[in-house]
Amino acid sequence: MFAEGGCAGVQRRGSILVCLTAVVAGVAIGFIGGAFRWCLETADRSRVELVDWAHGLPGPGWLVPIAFAALGATLAALIVRWVPLAAGSGIQHVEAVYRGEAEPPLILLLPAKFIGGVLSMGAGLVLGREGPTVHMGAAIGAESARRARLSDADVRMMQTAVGGAGLAVAFNAPIGGTMFALEEVTKSFRLQTVLATLFAAASAVGCMRLMLGNEPDFHVEALAAPALAWLPLFVVFGLLTGCLGAVYNRLLLWFLDRVGGVRRIPAVAKAALIGAVIGLAMFIYPESVGGGDSLTQLILSGQSIVFPVVLGLLLVRFVAGPLSYSAAVPGGLFAPLLAVGALWGLLFVGVFGAVWPGDASVLAVPMALVGMAAFFGATVRAPVTAVVLVMEMTATTAVGIPMLAATAAAVLVAELTNSPPIYDSLRERMSPDLRR
Repeated sequence: MFAEGGCAGVQRRGSILVCLTAVVAGVAIGFIGGAFRWCLETADRSRVELVDWAHGLPGPGWLVPIAFAALGATLAALIVRWVPLAAGSGIQHVEAVYRGEAEPPLILLLPAKFIGGVLSMGAGLVLGREGPTVHMGAAIGAESARRARLSDADVRMMQTAVGGAGLAVAFNAPIGGTMFALEEVTKSFRLQTVLATLFAAASAVGCMRLMLGNEPDFHVEALAAPALAWLPLFVVFGLLTGCLGAVYNRLLLWFLDRVGGVRRIPAVAKAALIGAVIGLAMFIYPESVGGGDSLTQLILSGQSIVFPVVLGLLLVRFVAGPLSYSAAVPGGLFAPLLAVGALWGLLFVGVFGAVWPGDASVLAVPMALVGMAAFFGATVRAPVTAVVLVMEMTATTAVGIPMLAATAAAVLVAELTNSPPIYDSLRERMSPDLRR
C-alpha cells in the first residue's frame, strides 16, 4: 500500500514538473514568437515602401525588388548552410522527433530559424511564419525539458507541446495550436500531453498578446449565418477544394524534386534565383508575394476585387508558394495556404454568380472563410485544426456549419485521390543527416 502511494506521489510530482516546464517554455516562445511576428510585420511594411519607391525610380527600377528578394533569400540560404535543420517548415521534423525517428532539436536552431525566417519572408518569399515558430517552440521545449531533467520520452513530448504553442503564437489561436499538436503531430489525446500543450499555449499566447495586442489576426464584420439552403453549394465547393488541395501537394513535391535534383547549381545560388523570380512578381503586384495576411484581410473585409485580378493572384500564389518552399530556406506553408483558400473561395463565388440568376455576392466573405479552412484541411489533413484555427483567427462562428461540411468534403476527396498529407510526404523526404 505504501509503495503504491509512493509511486502515485512520484507521478504527481512528475506531472507538476512537466506542467511547470511547459509554462516556462510557453512564456519563452510567447515573447520570442511575438518578436518574430513583429519583425515580419515591420519587414512587410518596409517591403511595400521599397516597391513604391522602386516604381518611382527612373530607368530599370524593377531591378531593385529583384536584387532585394535575391539578397534576402541568399542570406537565408547561407544560414541554412550553417544550420541545415533550419531549412523549410520544421513541422515535419517535430513530427519525426515525436515518433522517435529523429533527435530533439538543439537550442542553436532558435537563432537560425528566427534570423533566417526574417530574411526569407521579409524578402517576400511566399512562406508562412508558423513553421519557424513551431520549430523554435520545439527547440525551446526540448531544451527546457532537458534542463528540468525530464526523461527522454518527456523531452520528445515537451518539444511537441511547445511546438503547438508556437503555432498558437503564430496564428494567435491557442485552441488551434493545441489541436494541431494533438491532431496532426501526436494523433492522440494523452492527458499529460494535453495538459502540457494547454499550459504552454495559454502562457505563450498571453505573452504574445502583451506585446502585440489582444485582437484576432483578421477583422471580419458581423456576418449572418448563410441560409441552410446554400449548404449543398458549400459541400460542392468542399469537394472541388479537395481536388485543388491534392494538386497543390503534388505541385509542391514536384518543385522540391526538380529544384533539389539540379545538383550542378549550389543551393545558395538556387535560393537567389528563386528570390529574384519572387522579386519580379513583387514589383508587378506586391500582394502576389509574401505570407498573404494583408491580402486575406482585404478579402475578408469585403473589398471588391475584379475577377481577372482574383484569378491572376490565385494562379501566381498557387505556384509561388511551392516555388518559394523549394528554395529550402526557413519558412512554412500554413499562412500562404490560408491566402490561397480565401482567393479560391472568392473565385468560386465569382464563377457561380455569373450563372446564378440571383445575387451571390453575399456569399463572398463566407466562402472565403470556408475556403481557408477547407484548403488547409485538404493539404494538411487536419480538419478540426483547420476549422478551429480559422474561427479563432477571425473571431467568427457564423459560417461554422458550412465550414465543417466543406472541410469534411475536402478532406474526403483528398483521401480518395490518394494524396498523402503534406507533412507525411515532407517527413519521408527528410535527409538521414537531419534525423540524427
